[in-house]
Amino acid sequence: MSLFIGIDSGTQSTKAIVLDLAQRKTLARAQAPHHLIEGLPAGHMEQHPQDWCAALDTVIAAVVAKIGARRAKQVRGIGISGQQHGLVVLDAAGQPIRPAKLWCDTSTTKECELLTAKLGGAKAVLRKTGIPFLPGYTAPKLLWLKRNEPANFRRLFGKGKGARGKVLLPHDFLNFYLTGRAFMEYGDASGTALMDVRRRQWSRAAVDAIDPRLAEVLPPLSRSDEIVGTLLPEIAAKYGLSSDCIVSAGGGDNMMGAIGTGNVRPGVISASFGTSGTIYAYSQSAIVDPEGEIAAFCDSTDGWLPLLCTMNVTTATEAVRNLFGKDHDAFDAAVASVPAGADGLLLLPYLAGERTPNVPDGSGVFLGLTAQTISQAHLARATMEGVTLGMNYGLRRLAKLGVSAKEIRVTGGGARSAAWRQIMADVFGARVVPMLEDEGAALGGAIQAAWALERQSNPKAKITALTDSLVAVDEARACRPDKTRHAIYCEIQAVQDKLSTSLREVFARQRALAS
Repeated sequence: MSLFIGIDSGTQSTKAIVLDLAQRKTLARAQAPHHLIEGLPAGHMEQHPQDWCAALDTVIAAVVAKIGARRAKQVRGIGISGQQHGLVVLDAAGQPIRPAKLWCDTSTTKECELLTAKLGGAKAVLRKTGIPFLPGYTAPKLLWLKRNEPANFRRLFGKGKGARGKVLLPHDFLNFYLTGRAFMEYGDASGTALMDVRRRQWSRAAVDAIDPRLAEVLPPLSRSDEIVGTLLPEIAAKYGLSSDCIVSAGGGDNMMGAIGTGNVRPGVISASFGTSGTIYAYSQSAIVDPEGEIAAFCDSTDGWLPLLCTMNVTTATEAVRNLFGKDHDAFDAAVASVPAGADGLLLLPYLAGERTPNVPDGSGVFLGLTAQTISQAHLARATMEGVTLGMNYGLRRLAKLGVSAKEIRVTGGGARSAAWRQIMADVFGARVVPMLEDEGAALGGAIQAAWALERQSNPKAKITALTDSLVAVDEARACRPDKTRHAIYCEIQAVQDKLSTSLREVFARQRALAS
Protein backbone atom coordinates (compact mmCIF):
# COMPACT_ATOMS: atom_id res chain seq x y z
CA MET A 1 0.00 0.00 0.00
CA SER A 2 1.29 3.47 -0.90
CA LEU A 3 0.04 6.36 1.20
CA PHE A 4 0.92 10.02 0.72
CA ILE A 5 0.28 13.03 2.92
CA GLY A 6 -0.75 16.30 1.32
CA ILE A 7 -0.41 19.54 3.28
CA ASP A 8 -2.01 22.92 2.59
CA SER A 9 -0.52 25.65 4.79
CA GLY A 10 -2.63 28.75 4.17
CA THR A 11 -3.20 32.12 5.78
CA GLN A 12 -5.84 30.95 8.23
CA SER A 13 -4.98 27.31 8.84
CA THR A 14 -2.97 24.24 7.90
CA LYS A 15 -4.80 21.22 6.50
CA ALA A 16 -3.64 17.67 5.90
CA ILE A 17 -5.04 14.71 4.01
CA VAL A 18 -3.81 11.13 3.65
CA LEU A 19 -4.22 9.79 0.12
CA ASP A 20 -4.39 6.06 -0.53
CA LEU A 21 -2.96 5.81 -4.03
CA ALA A 22 -4.16 2.26 -4.68
CA GLN A 23 -7.70 2.81 -3.42
CA ARG A 24 -7.84 6.32 -4.95
CA LYS A 25 -9.42 7.81 -1.85
CA THR A 26 -8.71 10.05 1.11
CA LEU A 27 -8.27 8.08 4.34
CA ALA A 28 -7.99 10.92 6.85
CA ARG A 29 -7.97 14.69 7.12
CA ALA A 30 -7.20 17.28 9.79
CA GLN A 31 -7.00 21.04 10.24
CA ALA A 32 -5.28 23.39 12.70
CA PRO A 33 -5.63 27.20 12.82
CA HIS A 34 -3.02 29.92 12.91
CA HIS A 35 -3.48 33.64 13.09
CA LEU A 36 -2.21 36.99 11.89
CA ILE A 37 -0.13 39.09 14.25
CA GLU A 38 -2.42 41.74 15.70
CA GLY A 39 -1.78 45.44 16.19
CA LEU A 40 0.36 46.10 13.11
CA PRO A 41 0.02 49.31 11.09
CA ALA A 42 -2.46 49.45 8.21
CA GLY A 43 -1.28 47.36 5.25
CA HIS A 44 1.11 45.19 7.29
CA MET A 45 0.17 41.49 7.40
CA GLU A 46 2.53 39.12 9.20
CA GLN A 47 2.66 35.70 10.85
CA HIS A 48 5.23 33.79 12.89
CA PRO A 49 6.71 30.96 10.77
CA GLN A 50 7.01 28.89 13.95
CA ASP A 51 3.20 28.88 14.14
CA TRP A 52 3.08 27.09 10.76
CA CYS A 53 5.43 24.42 12.11
CA ALA A 54 3.26 23.93 15.18
CA ALA A 55 0.15 23.61 13.00
CA LEU A 56 1.99 21.16 10.73
CA ASP A 57 2.91 19.03 13.74
CA THR A 58 -0.72 19.09 14.89
CA VAL A 59 -2.31 18.01 11.61
CA ILE A 60 0.22 15.29 10.83
CA ALA A 61 -0.17 13.88 14.34
CA ALA A 62 -3.94 13.96 13.86
CA VAL A 63 -4.02 12.11 10.53
CA VAL A 64 -1.43 9.60 11.71
CA ALA A 65 -3.62 8.87 14.73
CA LYS A 66 -6.60 8.33 12.43
CA ILE A 67 -4.87 5.83 10.15
CA GLY A 68 -2.98 4.08 12.95
CA ALA A 69 0.69 3.40 13.63
CA ARG A 70 0.95 0.39 11.29
CA ARG A 71 -0.40 2.25 8.26
CA ALA A 72 1.62 5.35 9.15
CA LYS A 73 4.75 3.37 8.30
CA GLN A 74 3.30 2.95 4.78
CA VAL A 75 3.38 6.72 4.13
CA ARG A 76 5.88 7.07 1.30
CA GLY A 77 5.92 10.82 0.83
CA ILE A 78 4.73 14.29 1.86
CA GLY A 79 3.95 17.19 -0.48
CA ILE A 80 3.43 20.70 0.87
CA SER A 81 1.34 23.52 -0.56
CA GLY A 82 1.91 26.95 0.98
CA GLN A 83 0.62 30.48 0.69
CA GLN A 84 2.62 32.22 -2.02
CA HIS A 85 4.96 35.22 -1.88
CA GLY A 86 5.52 35.36 1.90
CA LEU A 87 9.03 36.45 2.92
CA VAL A 88 10.77 34.13 5.39
CA VAL A 89 14.29 35.25 6.30
CA LEU A 90 16.53 32.93 8.30
CA ASP A 91 19.82 33.62 10.04
CA ALA A 92 22.94 31.48 9.70
CA ALA A 93 21.57 29.09 12.33
CA GLY A 94 18.40 28.54 10.33
CA GLN A 95 16.16 30.50 12.71
CA PRO A 96 13.61 33.14 11.56
CA ILE A 97 15.06 36.62 11.85
CA ARG A 98 11.63 38.25 12.06
CA PRO A 99 7.98 37.37 11.37
CA ALA A 100 7.06 36.53 7.78
CA LYS A 101 5.56 39.29 5.66
CA LEU A 102 2.63 37.71 3.82
CA TRP A 103 1.12 37.80 0.32
CA CYS A 104 -1.62 40.14 1.58
CA ASP A 105 0.85 42.68 2.98
CA THR A 106 0.51 45.91 0.99
CA SER A 107 3.09 48.00 2.87
CA THR A 108 5.62 47.83 0.01
CA THR A 109 4.08 50.20 -2.55
CA LYS A 110 7.09 52.53 -2.39
CA GLU A 111 9.51 49.64 -2.85
CA CYS A 112 7.63 48.52 -5.97
CA GLU A 113 8.05 51.99 -7.42
CA LEU A 114 11.76 52.04 -6.60
CA LEU A 115 12.42 48.61 -8.10
CA THR A 116 10.44 49.39 -11.23
CA ALA A 117 12.43 52.58 -11.73
CA LYS A 118 15.75 50.77 -11.17
CA LEU A 119 14.95 48.28 -13.92
CA GLY A 120 13.96 51.02 -16.36
CA GLY A 121 10.18 51.20 -16.03
CA ALA A 122 7.23 48.81 -16.14
CA LYS A 123 7.80 47.60 -19.70
CA ALA A 124 11.48 46.93 -19.00
CA VAL A 125 10.55 44.91 -15.92
CA LEU A 126 8.30 42.66 -18.00
CA ARG A 127 11.06 42.21 -20.59
CA LYS A 128 13.62 41.28 -17.94
CA THR A 129 11.53 39.13 -15.59
CA GLY A 130 8.05 38.61 -17.09
CA ILE A 131 6.54 39.60 -13.72
CA PRO A 132 5.81 43.16 -12.52
CA PHE A 133 6.73 44.33 -9.04
CA LEU A 134 3.51 44.24 -7.03
CA PRO A 135 3.12 44.86 -3.27
CA GLY A 136 2.20 41.24 -2.56
CA TYR A 137 5.33 39.77 -4.15
CA THR A 138 8.51 38.80 -2.31
CA ALA A 139 11.03 41.10 -4.04
CA PRO A 140 9.63 44.40 -2.72
CA LYS A 141 9.39 42.84 0.75
CA LEU A 142 13.14 42.26 0.67
CA LEU A 143 13.80 45.86 -0.31
CA TRP A 144 11.39 46.96 2.44
CA LEU A 145 13.44 44.94 4.92
CA LYS A 146 16.65 46.55 3.74
CA ARG A 147 15.18 50.07 3.92
CA ASN A 148 13.20 49.72 7.15
CA GLU A 149 15.02 47.08 9.20
CA PRO A 150 18.66 47.26 8.06
CA ALA A 151 19.93 45.34 11.09
CA ASN A 152 17.65 42.41 10.27
CA PHE A 153 18.67 42.59 6.61
CA ARG A 154 22.35 42.41 7.58
CA ARG A 155 21.67 39.28 9.67
CA LEU A 156 20.93 37.43 6.43
CA PHE A 157 24.59 37.62 5.46
CA GLY A 158 26.24 36.67 8.72
CA LYS A 159 29.62 38.02 9.75
CA GLY A 160 32.73 37.95 7.64
CA LYS A 161 33.10 34.83 5.51
CA GLY A 162 31.03 32.64 7.80
CA ALA A 163 27.73 30.92 7.17
CA ARG A 164 24.94 32.80 5.45
CA GLY A 165 21.24 32.92 6.18
CA LYS A 166 18.46 31.99 3.77
CA VAL A 167 15.56 33.59 1.94
CA LEU A 168 12.64 31.16 1.69
CA LEU A 169 8.96 31.10 0.86
CA PRO A 170 6.41 29.69 3.34
CA HIS A 171 6.21 26.20 1.84
CA ASP A 172 10.01 26.12 1.44
CA PHE A 173 10.36 26.94 5.14
CA LEU A 174 8.16 23.96 6.03
CA ASN A 175 10.24 21.74 3.72
CA PHE A 176 13.33 23.06 5.52
CA TYR A 177 11.73 22.25 8.87
CA LEU A 178 11.06 18.66 7.76
CA THR A 179 14.31 17.93 5.93
CA GLY A 180 16.92 20.51 6.94
CA ARG A 181 17.39 21.45 3.26
CA ALA A 182 16.85 24.85 1.65
CA PHE A 183 15.20 24.25 -1.71
CA MET A 184 13.09 26.27 -4.15
CA GLU A 185 11.25 24.96 -7.20
CA TYR A 186 10.20 26.90 -10.29
CA GLY A 187 6.51 27.31 -9.46
CA ASP A 188 6.52 29.11 -6.13
CA ALA A 189 9.81 30.86 -6.99
CA SER A 190 8.16 32.50 -10.00
CA GLY A 191 5.94 34.44 -7.58
CA THR A 192 8.87 36.19 -5.93
CA ALA A 193 9.39 38.66 -8.83
CA LEU A 194 13.08 37.76 -8.50
CA MET A 195 12.99 35.22 -11.31
CA ASP A 196 13.08 35.37 -15.08
CA VAL A 197 10.01 33.19 -15.68
CA ARG A 198 10.79 32.59 -19.36
CA ARG A 199 14.24 31.16 -18.64
CA ARG A 200 13.43 29.74 -15.18
CA GLN A 201 16.45 31.29 -13.49
CA TRP A 202 17.04 34.06 -10.99
CA SER A 203 16.96 37.46 -12.65
CA ARG A 204 20.27 39.16 -12.06
CA ALA A 205 18.66 42.52 -12.77
CA ALA A 206 15.96 42.04 -10.14
CA VAL A 207 18.38 40.67 -7.55
CA ASP A 208 20.93 43.44 -8.08
CA ALA A 209 18.22 46.11 -7.85
CA ILE A 210 17.73 45.06 -4.22
CA ASP A 211 21.24 43.97 -3.24
CA PRO A 212 23.77 41.86 -5.21
CA ARG A 213 24.50 39.85 -2.06
CA LEU A 214 21.05 38.29 -2.25
CA ALA A 215 22.45 35.82 -4.76
CA GLU A 216 24.33 34.25 -1.82
CA VAL A 217 21.17 33.56 0.23
CA LEU A 218 18.69 32.50 -2.44
CA PRO A 219 18.47 28.71 -2.87
CA PRO A 220 19.36 27.25 -6.26
CA LEU A 221 16.28 26.79 -8.45
CA SER A 222 15.14 23.22 -9.07
CA ARG A 223 12.66 21.32 -11.18
CA SER A 224 9.26 20.70 -9.65
CA ASP A 225 9.50 16.90 -9.91
CA GLU A 226 12.55 16.74 -7.68
CA ILE A 227 12.66 15.49 -4.11
CA VAL A 228 13.86 17.86 -1.38
CA GLY A 229 15.00 14.97 0.78
CA THR A 230 13.78 12.54 3.44
CA LEU A 231 12.45 13.44 6.87
CA LEU A 232 15.01 14.35 9.50
CA PRO A 233 15.35 11.38 11.90
CA GLU A 234 13.92 13.34 14.83
CA ILE A 235 10.95 14.52 12.72
CA ALA A 236 10.21 11.01 11.45
CA ALA A 237 10.32 9.67 15.00
CA LYS A 238 8.02 12.43 16.28
CA TYR A 239 5.43 11.74 13.60
CA GLY A 240 5.72 7.97 13.71
CA LEU A 241 6.61 7.88 10.01
CA SER A 242 9.31 5.92 8.20
CA SER A 243 12.74 7.54 8.05
CA ASP A 244 12.78 7.06 4.27
CA CYS A 245 9.56 9.08 3.79
CA ILE A 246 10.35 11.60 1.07
CA VAL A 247 9.37 15.29 0.89
CA SER A 248 8.63 16.47 -2.63
CA ALA A 249 9.38 19.92 -4.01
CA GLY A 250 5.89 21.11 -3.13
CA GLY A 251 4.77 24.49 -4.36
CA GLY A 252 2.58 27.52 -3.90
CA ASP A 253 -1.06 27.03 -3.07
CA ASN A 254 -2.15 27.94 -6.59
CA MET A 255 0.34 25.58 -8.18
CA MET A 256 -0.73 22.71 -5.91
CA GLY A 257 -4.37 23.64 -6.44
CA ALA A 258 -3.81 23.28 -10.16
CA ILE A 259 -2.57 19.72 -9.67
CA GLY A 260 -5.43 18.94 -7.29
CA THR A 261 -8.02 20.06 -9.87
CA GLY A 262 -6.40 18.27 -12.81
CA ASN A 263 -5.23 21.56 -14.30
CA VAL A 264 -2.04 20.06 -15.75
CA ARG A 265 -2.86 20.16 -19.45
CA PRO A 266 -4.26 22.85 -21.76
CA GLY A 267 -8.02 23.41 -21.71
CA VAL A 268 -8.75 23.32 -17.97
CA ILE A 269 -9.39 26.47 -15.93
CA SER A 270 -9.46 26.41 -12.13
CA ALA A 271 -10.77 28.98 -9.65
CA SER A 272 -10.16 29.06 -5.92
CA PHE A 273 -12.59 31.00 -3.75
CA GLY A 274 -10.73 31.20 -0.45
CA THR A 275 -9.32 34.07 1.61
CA SER A 276 -7.99 35.31 -1.71
CA GLY A 277 -9.36 34.43 -5.13
CA THR A 278 -7.40 32.95 -8.00
CA ILE A 279 -8.19 31.81 -11.52
CA TYR A 280 -5.53 30.03 -13.54
CA ALA A 281 -4.86 27.75 -16.49
CA TYR A 282 -2.08 25.43 -17.64
CA SER A 283 0.17 26.57 -20.48
CA GLN A 284 3.08 24.89 -22.24
CA SER A 285 4.86 28.23 -22.63
CA ALA A 286 5.10 31.45 -20.66
CA ILE A 287 2.15 33.85 -21.19
CA VAL A 288 3.40 37.33 -20.30
CA ASP A 289 0.66 39.95 -20.07
CA PRO A 290 1.95 43.22 -21.62
CA GLU A 291 -0.20 45.09 -19.09
CA GLY A 292 1.20 43.05 -16.20
CA GLU A 293 -2.23 42.19 -14.77
CA ILE A 294 -2.02 38.43 -15.30
CA ALA A 295 0.88 36.80 -13.50
CA ALA A 296 3.13 34.76 -15.79
CA PHE A 297 3.87 32.15 -13.15
CA CYS A 298 5.49 28.79 -13.66
CA ASP A 299 3.48 25.84 -12.36
CA SER A 300 4.72 22.99 -10.17
CA THR A 301 4.83 20.38 -12.92
CA ASP A 302 7.44 22.26 -14.99
CA GLY A 303 4.88 24.04 -17.19
CA TRP A 304 3.47 27.55 -16.79
CA LEU A 305 0.41 28.89 -14.96
CA PRO A 306 -1.00 32.23 -16.17
CA LEU A 307 -2.89 33.44 -13.13
CA LEU A 308 -4.99 36.28 -11.80
CA CYS A 309 -5.30 36.93 -8.08
CA THR A 310 -7.68 39.05 -6.04
CA MET A 311 -7.03 39.60 -2.35
CA ASN A 312 -10.60 39.83 -1.07
CA VAL A 313 -12.97 36.87 -1.38
CA THR A 314 -14.06 34.94 1.72
CA THR A 315 -12.36 37.70 3.72
CA ALA A 316 -15.28 39.91 2.68
CA THR A 317 -18.10 37.36 2.78
CA GLU A 318 -17.06 36.06 6.19
CA ALA A 319 -16.83 39.60 7.58
CA VAL A 320 -20.43 40.30 6.53
CA ARG A 321 -21.67 36.87 7.65
CA ASN A 322 -20.09 37.31 11.08
CA LEU A 323 -21.42 40.87 11.32
CA PHE A 324 -24.95 39.48 11.05
CA GLY A 325 -24.28 36.42 13.22
CA LYS A 326 -25.52 33.98 10.56
CA ASP A 327 -24.32 30.45 9.96
CA HIS A 328 -23.38 29.50 6.40
CA ASP A 329 -26.77 28.02 5.52
CA ALA A 330 -28.63 31.10 6.75
CA PHE A 331 -26.21 33.37 4.90
CA ASP A 332 -26.73 31.43 1.65
CA ALA A 333 -30.50 31.61 2.12
CA ALA A 334 -30.30 35.38 2.56
CA VAL A 335 -28.24 35.68 -0.63
CA ALA A 336 -30.70 33.53 -2.59
CA SER A 337 -33.65 35.64 -1.42
CA VAL A 338 -32.43 38.70 -3.35
CA PRO A 339 -32.42 38.92 -7.17
CA ALA A 340 -29.29 39.16 -9.30
CA GLY A 341 -27.82 42.62 -9.03
CA ALA A 342 -29.05 43.07 -5.42
CA ASP A 343 -31.56 45.73 -6.58
CA GLY A 344 -28.73 48.07 -7.51
CA LEU A 345 -26.43 47.56 -4.51
CA LEU A 346 -22.79 47.09 -5.51
CA LEU A 347 -19.67 46.40 -3.47
CA LEU A 348 -16.05 47.23 -4.19
CA PRO A 349 -14.63 44.54 -1.87
CA TYR A 350 -11.19 46.05 -1.24
CA LEU A 351 -11.04 45.34 2.50
CA ALA A 352 -7.28 44.74 2.30
CA GLY A 353 -6.44 46.85 -0.74
CA GLU A 354 -6.38 44.92 -3.99
CA ARG A 355 -3.91 43.25 -6.32
CA THR A 356 -6.02 42.71 -9.47
CA PRO A 357 -6.86 45.38 -10.31
CA ASN A 358 -3.78 46.89 -8.67
CA VAL A 359 -5.32 49.11 -5.97
CA PRO A 360 -3.09 48.62 -2.89
CA ASP A 361 -4.62 51.67 -1.14
CA GLY A 362 -8.21 50.59 -1.84
CA SER A 363 -10.92 50.09 0.76
CA GLY A 364 -14.43 48.67 0.69
CA VAL A 365 -17.23 50.74 -0.87
CA PHE A 366 -20.97 50.05 -1.03
CA LEU A 367 -22.73 51.96 -3.82
CA GLY A 368 -26.50 51.98 -4.08
CA LEU A 369 -27.60 51.98 -0.44
CA THR A 370 -31.27 52.90 -0.26
CA ALA A 371 -34.11 52.30 2.15
CA GLN A 372 -34.72 49.04 0.26
CA THR A 373 -31.15 47.77 -0.05
CA ILE A 374 -29.90 48.54 3.45
CA SER A 375 -30.91 45.07 4.60
CA GLN A 376 -28.94 42.03 5.67
CA ALA A 377 -29.98 40.04 2.61
CA HIS A 378 -29.05 42.79 0.14
CA LEU A 379 -25.68 43.42 1.80
CA ALA A 380 -24.98 39.68 1.79
CA ARG A 381 -25.88 39.31 -1.89
CA ALA A 382 -23.92 42.39 -2.95
CA THR A 383 -20.84 41.14 -1.07
CA MET A 384 -20.94 37.73 -2.75
CA GLU A 385 -21.50 39.34 -6.14
CA GLY A 386 -18.85 42.00 -5.58
CA VAL A 387 -16.00 39.59 -4.90
CA THR A 388 -17.05 37.41 -7.86
CA LEU A 389 -17.14 40.43 -10.19
CA GLY A 390 -13.67 41.28 -8.88
CA MET A 391 -12.41 37.89 -9.99
CA ASN A 392 -14.18 38.26 -13.33
CA TYR A 393 -12.06 41.35 -13.97
CA GLY A 394 -9.08 39.04 -14.34
CA LEU A 395 -10.95 36.27 -16.15
CA ARG A 396 -11.76 38.74 -18.92
CA ARG A 397 -8.09 39.68 -19.08
CA LEU A 398 -7.14 36.00 -19.45
CA ALA A 399 -9.58 35.74 -22.35
CA LYS A 400 -7.83 38.64 -24.09
CA LEU A 401 -4.58 36.69 -23.79
CA GLY A 402 -6.15 33.69 -25.49
CA VAL A 403 -7.22 31.65 -22.45
CA SER A 404 -10.98 31.15 -22.74
CA ALA A 405 -13.32 29.47 -20.28
CA LYS A 406 -16.17 27.13 -21.14
CA GLU A 407 -15.94 25.27 -17.84
CA ILE A 408 -14.37 26.39 -14.57
CA ARG A 409 -13.41 23.96 -11.80
CA VAL A 410 -13.91 25.61 -8.43
CA THR A 411 -12.41 24.93 -5.00
CA GLY A 412 -12.20 26.70 -1.67
CA GLY A 413 -14.82 27.71 0.85
CA GLY A 414 -16.91 29.56 -1.72
CA ALA A 415 -17.33 26.42 -3.82
CA ARG A 416 -19.36 24.80 -1.04
CA SER A 417 -22.20 27.33 -1.42
CA ALA A 418 -24.88 26.48 -4.01
CA ALA A 419 -25.97 30.13 -4.15
CA TRP A 420 -22.42 31.25 -4.76
CA ARG A 421 -21.72 28.64 -7.44
CA GLN A 422 -24.72 29.91 -9.39
CA ILE A 423 -23.52 33.50 -9.03
CA MET A 424 -20.11 32.37 -10.32
CA ALA A 425 -21.68 30.73 -13.39
CA ASP A 426 -23.88 33.77 -14.10
CA VAL A 427 -21.04 36.28 -13.66
CA PHE A 428 -18.45 34.26 -15.61
CA GLY A 429 -20.88 33.14 -18.31
CA ALA A 430 -19.41 29.65 -18.04
CA ARG A 431 -20.29 26.28 -16.55
CA VAL A 432 -19.01 26.01 -12.97
CA VAL A 433 -18.32 22.62 -11.39
CA PRO A 434 -16.89 21.84 -7.93
CA MET A 435 -14.53 19.00 -7.12
CA LEU A 436 -15.33 15.81 -5.22
CA GLU A 437 -12.21 16.47 -3.11
CA ASP A 438 -12.51 20.12 -2.13
CA GLU A 439 -9.06 20.35 -0.54
CA GLY A 440 -7.46 20.79 -3.95
CA ALA A 441 -4.13 22.18 -2.74
CA ALA A 442 -3.61 19.39 -0.19
CA LEU A 443 -4.60 16.77 -2.77
CA GLY A 444 -2.19 18.40 -5.21
CA GLY A 445 0.60 18.08 -2.65
CA ALA A 446 -0.09 14.38 -2.16
CA ILE A 447 -0.22 13.75 -5.92
CA GLN A 448 3.00 15.65 -6.54
CA ALA A 449 4.74 13.59 -3.85
CA ALA A 450 3.56 10.39 -5.52
CA TRP A 451 4.73 11.67 -8.92
CA ALA A 452 8.15 12.74 -7.61
CA LEU A 453 8.69 9.33 -6.04
CA GLU A 454 7.62 7.50 -9.21
CA ARG A 455 9.99 9.62 -11.32
CA GLN A 456 12.91 8.19 -9.34
CA SER A 457 12.40 4.79 -10.98
CA ASN A 458 10.55 5.93 -14.11
CA PRO A 459 11.82 9.33 -15.31
CA LYS A 460 9.17 9.44 -18.05
CA ALA A 461 6.22 9.09 -15.64
CA LYS A 462 3.64 11.81 -16.35
CA ILE A 463 1.63 13.55 -13.68
CA THR A 464 -1.44 13.44 -15.95
CA ALA A 465 -1.64 9.68 -15.38
CA LEU A 466 -2.10 10.36 -11.68
CA THR A 467 -4.49 13.30 -11.99
CA ASP A 468 -6.67 11.44 -14.51
CA SER A 469 -7.24 8.67 -11.99
CA LEU A 470 -7.29 10.66 -8.75
CA VAL A 471 -9.03 13.97 -9.58
CA ALA A 472 -12.80 13.99 -10.11
CA VAL A 473 -15.44 16.71 -10.54
CA ASP A 474 -18.82 16.68 -8.81
CA GLU A 475 -21.27 16.80 -11.71
CA ALA A 476 -24.28 16.69 -9.36
CA ARG A 477 -23.42 20.18 -8.07
CA ALA A 478 -22.48 21.80 -11.40
CA CYS A 479 -24.12 25.12 -12.35
CA ARG A 480 -24.82 26.54 -15.79
CA PRO A 481 -25.07 30.28 -16.54
CA ASP A 482 -28.42 31.98 -17.07
CA LYS A 483 -28.29 34.35 -20.06
CA THR A 484 -30.54 36.98 -18.48
CA ARG A 485 -28.61 37.13 -15.23
CA HIS A 486 -25.30 37.10 -17.13
CA ALA A 487 -26.44 40.18 -19.06
CA ILE A 488 -27.28 41.94 -15.77
CA TYR A 489 -23.85 41.15 -14.39
CA CYS A 490 -22.12 42.45 -17.52
CA GLU A 491 -23.75 45.83 -16.85
CA ILE A 492 -22.82 45.76 -13.17
CA GLN A 493 -19.24 44.80 -14.09
CA ALA A 494 -18.90 47.97 -16.13
CA VAL A 495 -20.04 50.04 -13.13
CA GLN A 496 -17.62 48.28 -10.77
CA ASP A 497 -14.71 48.77 -13.18
CA LYS A 498 -15.46 52.48 -13.57
CA LEU A 499 -15.95 53.01 -9.84
CA SER A 500 -12.64 51.28 -9.07
CA THR A 501 -10.78 53.52 -11.52
CA SER A 502 -12.49 56.73 -10.41
CA LEU A 503 -11.79 56.23 -6.70
CA ARG A 504 -8.07 55.44 -6.80
CA GLU A 505 -6.96 58.98 -5.94
CA VAL A 506 -9.57 59.09 -3.18
CA PHE A 507 -8.29 55.78 -1.80
CA ALA A 508 -4.73 57.11 -1.64
CA ARG A 509 -5.86 60.20 0.26
CA GLN A 510 -7.92 58.10 2.63
CA ARG A 511 -4.95 55.78 3.35
CA ALA A 512 -2.79 58.85 4.10
CA LEU A 513 -5.37 60.09 6.59
CA ALA A 514 -5.64 56.66 8.21
CA SER A 515 -1.89 56.46 8.75
